[in-house]
Amino acid sequence: MVSIRPVTRENLEEVLALRVGEGQEKYVISNAESLSRAYVYSETAYPFAIYDDDIIVGFIMMGYYEVKGYYTLWEFMIDHKYQNKGYGRQALKLGLEFVRDKFGQVDIYTGVTPGNTVAKKLYESVGFVSTGLIELNMEEMKLACPGD
Repeated sequence: MVSIRPVTRENLEEVLALRVGEGQEKYVISNAESLSRAYVYSETAYPFAIYDDDIIVGFIMMGYYEVKGYYTLWEFMIDHKYQNKGYGRQALKLGLEFVRDKFGQVDIYTGVTPGNTVAKKLYESVGFVSTGLIELNMEEMKLACPGD
């Protein structure tokens, strides 16, 4: 069963050992860099390990982007050994549920690097749409609050 659990001392090394597939490195930052951001933005960053039962298969970080005043899917990756097995979509839904359970029925934003068609299709499959804004080499996508 897929679940998300906070990154802790007990699972930190396993999270740091996760790797994307060859050629995907240009689309995501390392989990070490993500966790350093989570540390600095500890009041607004929510890093989670993605599990299949007790096996770590990925990493997701949700957050609140104070500069723009919105909630975000900040970082997301599935380890290369576990890609194309359905973990991404399930984990993404859990991350979105976390934000809405904690903060209410809010819009959620993310960015996707142009050319990362796999991620874009995944985000679109759960309802994200492009806003048309490209900033810092990222295409902004928005998942509207239910009822908008």
